[in-house]
Amino acid sequence: MLYIIIVVSFLDTFIQLPIITPYAMELGASHALTGAIVAIYSLTNMIGNIIGGHWIDRFGRKRMLLVGMLSVAIILLFYPIAQTGNQLLIIRFLHGLAGGVLIPAAFAYTGDKSKKGTRGKAMAFTGASIGIAAIAGPAIGGAMAARSKIEYVFIFVSILFLISTILLIKFVKESFYTTERGKFTPQEFIPLLKNPAIVQASLAAFALMVSNGTLAFALPLKISEIGLTTESTGMLLSTFGIMALIVFLTPINKIYDKYSPITLVVTGLTLIGLAIFSLTFIHTLWIGFVLMVIYGLGFAFVFPSMNRMVADVSSQEDRGKAYGVFYAFFSLGVVAGSSISGVVSQTIGSPFIVSAIIMISCGVGLVAISRKFRVETE
Repeated sequence: MLYIIIVVSFLDTFIQLPIITPYAMELGASHALTGAIVAIYSLTNMIGNIIGGHWIDRFGRKRMLLVGMLSVAIILLFYPIAQTGNQLLIIRFLHGLAGGVLIPAAFAYTGDKSKKGTRGKAMAFTGASIGIAAIAGPAIGGAMAARSKIEYVFIFVSILFLISTILLIKFVKESFYTTERGKFTPQEFIPLLKNPAIVQASLAAFALMVSNGTLAFALPLKISEIGLTTESTGMLLSTFGIMALIVFLTPINKIYDKYSPITLVVTGLTLIGLAIFSLTFIHTLWIGFVLMVIYGLGFAFVFPSMNRMVADVSSQEDRGKAYGVFYAFFSLGVVAGSSISGVVSQTIGSPFIVSAIIMISCGVGLVAISRKFRVETE
């Protein structure tokens, strides 16, 4: 049941990708305001991740999932009644805050319920849930907007959240809560930020989402440059998602419990770096498909492994905060990926190469942290 909730939570993000920009423009927003409307969701999502992480450990996983899902369901109903770009900006601000609580709570719950020996496989299934949302979301959002009104997309997702809330109440039992009711203080996150495994997982999350943002921004431009249509872009993006799902849902997922998470993360970032770098030089669609298969394999190696790292080193008492920190870096990567790609594309014109350098640099950083940590503990 929790995997269904994860699908719906991420569907909320992915289904809006093809529609939020045209909707903002439809309301009369300028290009600058439209950019702010798109970005502010991820920015306030980071705040929701951090503060929500504190509440998840204080009030329980299930309770915060309920608060987050009901809040998002209500906020989504304000999208259709927005009259100006500024009103849409405020709605996106609130949406990001409410949505920021959901994912850390869901992953903290998964970490509580999974055993250490099979945690990698459990995280692979969460990755599959996100993969399904990533493949289905843009397609559903684009199709609904094209066949009816954009406003109906927000109403549809709100209904999904309300149904999921009922399922959550009925089928999901609380995994952890504490009687301690301390106030939120930044100091409580300092031990987590000093934990090498959480630093590594957060760096990997940042790198992964930078690569994703680069794909979202630069791949359509590259495809257009070689004379192909947006349909080709969609097929390529689906290819990487399908490849990741194959790894997540087949016996291949045994690798997550067989090999160390850091080995899989570094291997995955290297594959992603190679695929992203090579996209600069493609001239035919079939080479693009090959590179997207490699990218999907790298993505599949990284995502469950970095989530497992956070679950393994956190206790039930601080797992919500640990995932709050982790997903704040995740959100930061989303913002940085598209922003860096836009600036690089406008100045030096090689967003794929710069993104590949970031991937390889993060991989080297992860190895360096591992070596330092081993030396300190020996």
